[in-house]
Amino acid sequence: MKKIVIILTAAVALSSCKKYLDINKDPDNIVETDAPMALLLTNTTINTGFVGGSDLFRYAALLTQQLSGQTTGGETQTQQYEKYLIQSADVNNLWSTFYATTLNDLEVIIKQAAAKNAPYYSGVAKLLKAYNYQLIVDAWGNVPFSESQQTTANLSPKFDDASQIYTQLLALIDNGLSDLNATSSSLAPGTNSTIYSGTFSTKKANWIKFGNVLKLRILLHYSKLDKASMVSKITALVNSGSASFFTSNADNFEMPFVNQNNRQNPIHQFELQRTNYLFPNKFMVDMMNAKADPRRPFYFTAFPVGSNAYVGAKAADPSSQKYSRMHVFLRGAASGGTPNADGSYNALPSAGGITYTGDAPIRMLTFAEYNFIRAEAALYGAPGDPQAFFQAGITASMTNAGVAAADIATYIAANGVLTGTADQQLQQIINEKFIASYGVVLEPWTDWRRTGYPAISKVSNAVTADIPRSLPYPQSEIDANKNAPPQKTDLLVRVFWDK
Repeated sequence: MKKIVIILTAAVALSSCKKYLDINKDPDNIVETDAPMALLLTNTTINTGFVGGSDLFRYAALLTQQLSGQTTGGETQTQQYEKYLIQSADVNNLWSTFYATTLNDLEVIIKQAAAKNAPYYSGVAKLLKAYNYQLIVDAWGNVPFSESQQTTANLSPKFDDASQIYTQLLALIDNGLSDLNATSSSLAPGTNSTIYSGTFSTKKANWIKFGNVLKLRILLHYSKLDKASMVSKITALVNSGSASFFTSNADNFEMPFVNQNNRQNPIHQFELQRTNYLFPNKFMVDMMNAKADPRRPFYFTAFPVGSNAYVGAKAADPSSQKYSRMHVFLRGAASGGTPNADGSYNALPSAGGITYTGDAPIRMLTFAEYNFIRAEAALYGAPGDPQAFFQAGITASMTNAGVAAADIATYIAANGVLTGTADQQLQQIINEKFIASYGVVLEPWTDWRRTGYPAISKVSNAVTADIPRSLPYPQSEIDANKNAPPQKTDLLVRVFWDK
């Protein structure tokens, strides 16, 4: 990532040097210096992938008890997050990555693509913009949108109503899909996109499917606010006859990583840089233990090593590393490792821990999630059979994790039939989606806020009155933006769809 940023900076600098005599152009304006769209797209896809495995992922996974913040010494930052102590300064870097880097670069691509008659570039950029804003709104609520990405033309953009932003995101996706369906484009992405990388004539179909599934995700978020309208809009999309959706795990919207320094999966990198800060959470591990879930040996290491047991940690546990650890699904292929006498693994390979390749992808919107979206929507009355989509979601998740077909069949026979009231069936769908979304940024937290499932409880050492419903605004934005609202009274302030 650093090499790409350096190349991009150099390209901008060279472009500026060529135009330094043109007094009608601002050399500090990245749009006017004509930074190459190819490099900008590389930068935005990389940053989108890294955000998927960094702070926002950790906040949501800790709040929904997929992960637990632990330590073998003094209190760590992840322990503070797990007890809901997330402060305004904690989110400064996350906010800056979204607004100052990813979204600014995407806006440049969109403007340049329009000028160069390159709708395939603008189509991809608009879908990425919609995806990133969906995360921003779901994390914070009201945020800058209509006046943002104007660089020095507006340093204090207003905060727009989140519900209006959602409406604009659906329109933005439609606009992006229209661009992708253009008959020709002067330029097209290729291997410079780290997401759906490859020949665009082949990968265009993946981007189109992603746009339609992203629309389904956004529409489903209205389930608590206006279920009837949500069902109507999903029905119209599904029955349109023109919308294509994910059909296999090969369609997953994900960022691949490789086994090279500084190019490995950020979840894996965090494990090496912040040893013993995170362990699988007891809540999630126990859910899977209760069903003898065959994803466990892919998701977690056994504890004690050599057993068939899996043990999760929870908030306020004493300092220890006597738990299962995150394993190959999130960290890549494993080798080596010498367990301690107590049956635990140390965090670092140099201390006897397992060596991982770090080339697991960051999964951001998956075929499994698509099926669970369709299952839930069908349960409410949208097209399709909830049961069929429910089983397809389980199958997609387990296949993606590496579970054998026979073990998938056994699990579905025991756990794959929706039963009981509509609410009980919803709980089954969301509980399975929760397990399948291990490693997916933010969505498990969104699902819990929408549905109340899975049925997590406030941690015993919580510093707030209840489980957070949104993140605090960053202190950097409050200090610098004269149009920023006052800081939220607490983390219980709800996003518009969480009513």
